[in-house]
Amino acid sequence: MANDIRICDKCLHTRVKTIVPKLKKIAPDAEINVACKSYCGPCRKRAFVFINGRYITAFTEDEAIEKAKQYVK
Repeated sequence: MANDIRICDKCLHTRVKTIVPKLKKIAPDAEINVACKSYCGPCRKRAFVFINGRYITAFTEDEAIEKAKQYVK
């Protein structure tokens, strides 16, 4: 089963251009959905990744990816 990864293209703490390649590196089979997730409160304060049903937040994009690694199938 492929990993389900979702990121917000409006998030102030992540850049789609840099985060997508990093996510593909940790989960090559992932289906990455890029669109607003209506998670605006936390999204304005921290970087986040929605992976396989879990919201992962961190202060930086790299920290969020590091935390998300444990949820990759």
